[in-house]
Amino acid sequence: MLLAVDIGNTTIALGLFEDDRLRCNWRFKTDVERTADEYAVLLLSLLRVERLSLDVVTDAVVASVVPSLIATFQEICRRYFGLRPLVVDIGTRTGLRIIYDNPRDVGADRVVDAVAAIKLYGPPLIVVDFGTATVFDAINREGDYVGGAIAPGISISAEALFQRTAKLPRVEMERPRTAIGRNTTAAMQSGIIFGYVGLIEGLVARFKEELGGEARVIGTGGWAHLVAKETPAIDVVNPNLTLLGLRIIYDLNRGEGPQARAGRA
Repeated sequence: MLLAVDIGNTTIALGLFEDDRLRCNWRFKTDVERTADEYAVLLLSLLRVERLSLDVVTDAVVASVVPSLIATFQEICRRYFGLRPLVVDIGTRTGLRIIYDNPRDVGADRVVDAVAAIKLYGPPLIVVDFGTATVFDAINREGDYVGGAIAPGISISAEALFQRTAKLPRVEMERPRTAIGRNTTAAMQSGIIFGYVGLIEGLVARFKEELGGEARVIGTGGWAHLVAKETPAIDVVNPNLTLLGLRIIYDLNRGEGPQARAGRA
């Protein structure tokens, strides 16, 4: 089976693929202080819950926006699975043409999301990833990555509101019954959740105009379902888009040179 690892700023998503099927997936909190052994204990425990042994993992692929954790997961793959994982970086074959001032500035997660969206839904596309940041990616009719937008994520914005104000409380991210809040908690929930709906609708409209008309909008990330319920601007929610993209990229690179090939260490 293929172990796919997506290391984000807030969450690490792991998926185990049996052929093309995502057999199971898990999420850990990202912690740069945690050692390879500590992460391995979590992963191995979850494998046992699924009644799976170490030797079912035959290959691995990793994408990360946290550089210090790449070596951590390389060590896990080497020590516990006897593998050298494929690490998605600027030299990895993805099949995606990136039209960006500096292609190296495009994060691995954005590339992987774009690859998966093109494969699953076909261009033109707008991918909205609701993670630590809310990231918009645009793919034109030719299937080229042409750029995007980055806004503070919902959690970051809510936490900043709490930390930078003397009297506003920390609130649960729940949909308020009305846009006009009748108390402080409801007013904050309205501003955060419905405010983000307005952000999504506004940027999606501008992206579509610049892409030349229509584009399918794919939502992913932790807050995608919450926001998608409030707007028709998001056509599809796929919470496992990045893991599926890692599977696709791994297949593209299987059997290539030593810098781009996963295999036995």
